Amino acid sequence: RILFHQPLPQRLMPTLFILIAPPAVGFIAYVGLTGDVDPFARVLLGIALFLTLLLLVQVPRFARLRFFLSWWAYSFPLAAVTTASFVMARVGGNAMYAWLGEGLLVLTTAVIALLLVMTVVEIRVQGICRPEE
Repeated sequence: RILFHQPLPQRLMPTLFILIAPPAVGFIAYVGLTGDVDPFARVLLGIALFLTLLLLVQVPRFARLRFFLSWWAYSFPLAAVTTASFVMARVGGNAMYAWLGEGLLVLTTAVIALLLVMTVVEIRVQGICRPEE
């Protein structure tokens, strides 16, 4: 749909972040099962980090969107790639991933705090669960 059809409606744009989760969670599960970081695991993490970078570059575009509950789609994928970075640091023995994980942890915490505040604000002004305009 991204390439060949009409773009997603604004309310669904944040769901693009969900693309980060499958390779990140796949990396975590694969390393958990094998106990090692082999080339396949590195590819999974590389895809997750590439998609994260690709979508983080789009932050100004996402920030212009009106708040919808779909913004919560930012939280789980960011948490998954953060966890994957820490797993890579621990199992792979590369300190760079620990630094990356710490940066992503700060970002994920800030995003979740912002989502919580924005959700409470929208609840107070009855801006949630309204029919489409």
